[in-house]
Amino acid sequence: MHARTPAHADAGCDQEVPPRILVVDDSPIDQRLAGSLLKQSTDCHVEYAANGQDAWNAIQASAPDLVLTDLQMPEMDGLALVESIRNHMPLLPVVLMTAFGSEQIATEALQRGAASYVAKTHLAQSLVRTVQQVLSVTRFDRQQRRLGDFWQQTRFCFSIDNDVALIPALVTHLQDYLARIRHCDQTEIVRVGVALHEALRNAIHHGNLELDSKLREDDDSRYYELADLRRNSDPYRDRKVTFTAIETPEQATYVIQDEGPGFDTSHVHYDPEDPQHLTRPSGRGLFLIQTFMDEVQFNERGNEITMIHRRPRGAETEQ
Repeated sequence: MHARTPAHADAGCDQEVPPRILVVDDSPIDQRLAGSLLKQSTDCHVEYAANGQDAWNAIQASAPDLVLTDLQMPEMDGLALVESIRNHMPLLPVVLMTAFGSEQIATEALQRGAASYVAKTHLAQSLVRTVQQVLSVTRFDRQQRRLGDFWQQTRFCFSIDNDVALIPALVTHLQDYLARIRHCDQTEIVRVGVALHEALRNAIHHGNLELDSKLREDDDSRYYELADLRRNSDPYRDRKVTFTAIETPEQATYVIQDEGPGFDTSHVHYDPEDPQHLTRPSGRGLFLIQTFMDEVQFNERGNEITMIHRRPRGAETEQ
């Protein structure tokens, strides 16, 4: 089943359409209580279903903007309904109505994708505020997703000093953007971050500061002492690392260039399938880069690396 958006997600940007809320409860009294509270305090259209199965049928026919559901119901309970919505209509938020004795299943439902909850004993005090909060968040998310249909490219450019303390902030900025555009899952975002971190560190230490990795193998403390010394010495201190990130719906391209003399890249090749690289003392950074990125290239001078991470197939529909 293709993921559907809520019924009013495609309305014009300047149109304020009253949200449709589906109230799901096997108790007609609780149904009407929740519905009346919502209609009295908000501009919304309320529909009703007596159990999870009826609700699921209604949602498939025409998805509402929010589902407000009880947990303990016949035919399909609230937990099963939350799972179905999460799996097939991830843009549709679900708010739970919890009764005494349903705390455990409510916790499980929240873990499986429900957006929020309100206790039945506090409907009058909390229901409207909770629903309005969830609707405001999801409305923004839907607008961003709709805007994403027209997005073509984003470009970031940075010129940084030879301070490795800047790397985590820069990498986190790019990882956050990958998550926002749903480029890939969290595991891949971490792997991209590791590759970027290694490439930036290489550009600073081996490129601009011209540090030999063999020095770190022989005397780790001396390696970092020399790094600090060269950061404040000519000709190293005025060198910059230029970082360019180009994000498109198909791939992320990262170009990192240092101002050092470069190095011979003709023999640089680390086979990700060769486990011996894991025990070799040098070349760890390039090994990780070539393992985590789909394509890696160097310029002729050897002071610029281009890394490409392609968006996994199906990433757009899974998110």
